Amino acid sequence: MSDADQPDREEDMILAGEYALGLLSADEAAAFEARLSREPELRAHYAAWAEDFARLAEEAPPETPPTNVLAEIRTRLFRQERPPSLLARIGWPRIAVGLGAVAVLAAVVFVNSNVFDPGPVRPLDPGFVAQVEAEDGSLVVSAAYDTVSGALFVDRQTGAARPGRDLELWLLAGEDPPVSLGVLPDASRVELPVPDDLRERLQDGVLAISDEPEGGSPTGQPTGDVLAAGPITNT
Repeated sequence: MSDADQPDREEDMILAGEYALGLLSADEAAAFEARLSREPELRAHYAAWAEDFARLAEEAPPETPPTNVLAEIRTRLFRQERPPSLLARIGWPRIAVGLGAVAVLAAVVFVNSNVFDPGPVRPLDPGFVAQVEAEDGSLVVSAAYDTVSGALFVDRQTGAARPGRDLELWLLAGEDPPVSLGVLPDASRVELPVPDDLRERLQDGVLAISDEPEGGSPTGQPTGDVLAAGPITNT
C-alpha cells in the first residue's frame, strides 16, 4: 500500500470525535461503523473520545429543570391549548433553530481545533497488565504493555506526587536491582517506552512507584518511600 493509500491519522481522530458527538450523516456514520469492524486504531480513537466525553458528562453539575417543563409536558400529552407566549410571538422557534445550528457548528470547530486531546490510548490487546496500588488506595495506577509498539501505557487513576517531588515507576524482576521505567508526568495518562533488553523481564515482574526528588532518583535506585506496587500478569 502506498503512502497515498494510508489513512490520515489526524483526519481519523477528528472523524472519530464527530461520530462520538453524533455529527455525521447517516451515510457517513454507516461508513465509519464499517471501518470500525476492521481497523483497530480507529476503534481506539473512538473509544478515547467516548471515554473522555463520558467523563465530561459525569463532571457536569446536576441541573434543575425550568419551571415551565411540567406545563410543556402536559400540553404535549393532553393537548391542552394555551395562548402563545411572548417568545413564540416574537419568533422564538426560529431563533432557537438558529442557536442550535450555531451550537453544532461550535462543536465541529471544537473537534477540528484539536483543543481536546484525548492523550495516549490503552492498547486493545496488551501482552501484560498490572494494577499498581497503595495499601490505603491513595495511589492507584493501571498499566498495560503494548507488544506491538513496545510502550507501556500508564493511567494514574488516583493520587499525585507531593509538592516538590516526583513519582517514579520501577520494574522489579527476580533478584535483579530495580530498573527505572521513567518519572510519571503530571498528566494522568502517559506512554513510557520499554527498552528492548527489559521487555522479556516484564514476565512475572513487579511494578512499583516510589517518591523521589524532582526529576527522579539521583542514584538510579529508589531513594524515597515505595508508595505502591503490583504484579505484572499475562493477559
